[in-house]
Amino acid sequence: MYTEKGGIRGLKKVLLGLLVVVLVLRLATYAGATEAMSNWVREIAEDGSLVSATLRLDKDSARQEEYESNADHDEEAYSGSSSYQMLPVTPFIEDEPEADITLIDALPVTITSDVSVKNDTSYDLDIAALAAEGLSLTLNADEPQILIIHTHSSEAYAQDPDDPYEESDPSRTEDKNHNIIRVGDELEQALSEYGLNVIHDRNVYDYPSYTGSYKASGEAVSSYLAEYPSIAIVFDIHRDAIGSDDTVYKTQAEIPGVNSAQVMILVTNGELGLDHPNWKENLKLALYMQSAAESKYSTLMRPISLKPERYNLHLSTGSMIIEVGSTGNTLDEALVAINLFAKAVGPALAELIV
Repeated sequence: MYTEKGGIRGLKKVLLGLLVVVLVLRLATYAGATEAMSNWVREIAEDGSLVSATLRLDKDSARQEEYESNADHDEEAYSGSSSYQMLPVTPFIEDEPEADITLIDALPVTITSDVSVKNDTSYDLDIAALAAEGLSLTLNADEPQILIIHTHSSEAYAQDPDDPYEESDPSRTEDKNHNIIRVGDELEQALSEYGLNVIHDRNVYDYPSYTGSYKASGEAVSSYLAEYPSIAIVFDIHRDAIGSDDTVYKTQAEIPGVNSAQVMILVTNGELGLDHPNWKENLKLALYMQSAAESKYSTLMRPISLKPERYNLHLSTGSMIIEVGSTGNTLDEALVAINLFAKAVGPALAELIV
């Protein structure tokens, strides 16, 4: 998420970037720089690449501290207005060739040491050491393996004039064809194509009362695990909320020919006091999946988020929250993103079947 202050900082950085361009042009003129150098400086100023790069840098560095240390992470505070002001993003080039969305060619996937992790805990993260430990998780070929659930089931995306939905609250709807449950439908179908056995819980846990949604979804997860002990992976699929009351940001993967949101994996270690003894297994699976996704689509994934809370992720050794896009993205952009995500991690997860 981003605060209003973060948006202001982004604007200041853009203005600073433009000032640098002007100063460079002045110095180049006074110092007798070559015509090629002068032309290059003018080109980056005119095509907006410096501005776009500055916006992206600020977007990564200004991510607000979120997920308060209570039962629910509080997105309501950031989605309380329907007046959205979208920041400019780098446009897609329509005549570029279609993105390659075929299977990963080289398996098995390994955890790469350059996976990006935003570590908000006191844990000294050593990705190489975790990779050396390897995954202990396996999937039973003939039984349910993966549970998809939605703690904040009514989360929805930016209104699309061509496909509007009725809001129950700002950026929320009970319409399962337009809220985050629709994204779960898409993920279930996509993962099933790789021989993975998926159960998708389409129940609503955050409406009419948002408070207590994690308690309700946690009870549901425990019930599924008791009925199907073979379930090894639990994906709690969310839509992120990035912005303040008057500014909303969208996430964007820079994949030629594809208009896609970005995806973020969130894991926890419970260091705020809640019991979470096997959290490293969740983290190792997240690193494994992130490596698979980044090797296929380098801009699809936001950094893994490691948080000190728990959010029901202690219930299995393969649990994580997956944030697909944000309030600034459309449902279509989120559906593209989750399909690309599945095409990258589906084959990697299928490698865990025994």
